[in-house]
Amino acid sequence: MNARHANPLLAAPSRPLPRRVAIVGAGSIGPDIGYYLKSALPGLSLTLVDVAQAPLDAALARFGDYARKAVARGKVGAEEAAAVTRDLRGSLDYDAIADCDWVIEAATENLALKRRIFAEVEARVASDAIVTSNTSSLPASRIFAGMRHPARATVTHFFAPAWRNPAVEVIDWPLAAPGLVDHLRRVFCATGKLPIVTADATCFMLDRVFDNWCNEAALLLDRASATEVDGVAGEFVHAGPFYVLNLARGNPIIVETNTLQADEEGEHYRPAPVFRSVDRWLTVAPGGRVDVAPATAAAIRDRLLGVLLSQAADILDRAIGEPADLDLGCRIALGFRRGPLELMRDLGAEESARILARFAHDRPGMPMPTRPLPDYQRFLRHVLVDDVDGVKVVTLRRPEALNALHDEMTDEILDVVRRHERDGAVRGFVITGYGTKAFCAGADIGRFPSLLGDAEASAQYARDCSRLLVHLDAMDKPVVAALNGIALGGGFELAMRCHSLVAMRDAWMQFPEITLGILPGIGAMVVPYRRWPAAGAVFHGMLRRAEKLTAVRAHELGIVDALADDPHALVAAAVAQVHALSGRPRAVAGGAVAIPPIDAIAPAAENGLALSATAIALMEGAIRAAAAAPTLGDALEVGYRAFGASACTAAAREGIAAFGDRRRPDFTRTG
Repeated sequence: MNARHANPLLAAPSRPLPRRVAIVGAGSIGPDIGYYLKSALPGLSLTLVDVAQAPLDAALARFGDYARKAVARGKVGAEEAAAVTRDLRGSLDYDAIADCDWVIEAATENLALKRRIFAEVEARVASDAIVTSNTSSLPASRIFAGMRHPARATVTHFFAPAWRNPAVEVIDWPLAAPGLVDHLRRVFCATGKLPIVTADATCFMLDRVFDNWCNEAALLLDRASATEVDGVAGEFVHAGPFYVLNLARGNPIIVETNTLQADEEGEHYRPAPVFRSVDRWLTVAPGGRVDVAPATAAAIRDRLLGVLLSQAADILDRAIGEPADLDLGCRIALGFRRGPLELMRDLGAEESARILARFAHDRPGMPMPTRPLPDYQRFLRHVLVDDVDGVKVVTLRRPEALNALHDEMTDEILDVVRRHERDGAVRGFVITGYGTKAFCAGADIGRFPSLLGDAEASAQYARDCSRLLVHLDAMDKPVVAALNGIALGGGFELAMRCHSLVAMRDAWMQFPEITLGILPGIGAMVVPYRRWPAAGAVFHGMLRRAEKLTAVRAHELGIVDALADDPHALVAAAVAQVHALSGRPRAVAGGAVAIPPIDAIAPAAENGLALSATAIALMEGAIRAAAAAPTLGDALEVGYRAFGASACTAAAREGIAAFGDRRRPDFTRTG
């Protein structure tokens, strides 16, 4: 695969976002792909093409149904819903696609059919139109072999339900034109998807995992029932293999894909014969109780883990995909609780080797690791690192959590900084978030709920969570935060400890902790008053009432140094700030600082939510004490201890419980 930016949005756009798209195939996944595109690009013109009118009518009706449900659930407004069905048409005639700049084939997995479709497409679209297939298994080299201009074509493999599942595999094959894969990655990342680049191998990367996971499940039916297999599988996935196959009517797919793998890579991939004789499996819904004999459960567990570890090693040994993409894709696209490499790490090398040895015995021919198992763990899981004009650009990538911080991500950022901060070729660092929605949506609660009621342990938890921020405070090389979207709680606290902030014009910031009955413990009650004293009254409102601060207003206040209108320009502005600050990073003020008067307020958030008067009083006392502290370290310690004190209140218990229950907290009973 060609060298490219790890973050798809760092590259300068090579062509505009699509304006006119056609999808060939109005059956199951085609309309879902179309709904995603129409929702993400409201001005898009979309044409669905099929050989029969009935599926077209059903597909167009599905768009309206989806839009109405989205409005009913409060996901979108009426105008946004109307935009989804505007400039949308169905056609039985390929001539309707003539003006499209992107054509997506979503027909049946039949090689001859796909080739006929692409011949029809090529005869009508412009020479620079992009053409992609949604195949889940057929290599691009086979599908596009007969095209006159194969360089404009590749595979873009979506996962069900395509309108909601963020993952999409983009296949980098030898004949793809330079820049094609990068353009598609940019389009997908900018529209809320997670593009995963893979090599042009049969079944690519994620379907190799899923299809063989399902095949091994079926091969276990000689010793266990489908219900028992799904019950044991619940340790690893949100829904067992047989339950998912029922949902997707996936038995024929496993037969097709594993037959293809067997024909190309060996008989050990041959699909279980039972797939040809069963339409629906008898199993239980996720979370249903299943009693499995210990010996049977152990055998199922070993076999399922064995195929995951086997496929993971094979994918990496053959450079089909990247390790971080493999784990992230398995979680997001396939519903695994942990990726296969994470499982290997948590099992440990000795237990993983035992499981693989048993799998090799039970399933001769299946691939085995070619390297020591610890070698498969040498990668960054949650951050991407790019080099831009002498600057290390660190991208927080946890799209399933809006890039929220947790211990592993924090340590990875810190590791990247420590490895390069003494490198003379590195001028500084930029920290940004993946995608266009969020810079960082705060910090995962982690083990904090278990610390409620223990002031000292909670204060220590805040100190521990501050390890990256304290390191940034002491750095000589500049670090710039590039806010590509929302920055909440701990995410904004991270940004504030950088030496400069730049932001997308539509970004915004918020400290929502008070709505949980707790205080922000890693610097929010300290740092903003020392860095931007003229905006003290604004921070009073943000901290005590969870008021939002827009990037435009933050720029007016001098909190944000530059605004940008697109992601590429954002990072360019951040890199420019690094160079401008080289040799003179802005340190947080050390001595006592003056703050505006803290006037009494009603305990209510900006959105009307009743807040805890107790938590607000604790916060006000901490803000005053931190401002009066003689050093930054003393001021931060005030914040840690105030956070610990808030953890011992009834309001904190109610707020954290409500967060876990996904309900609005009721602070009227807690004070």
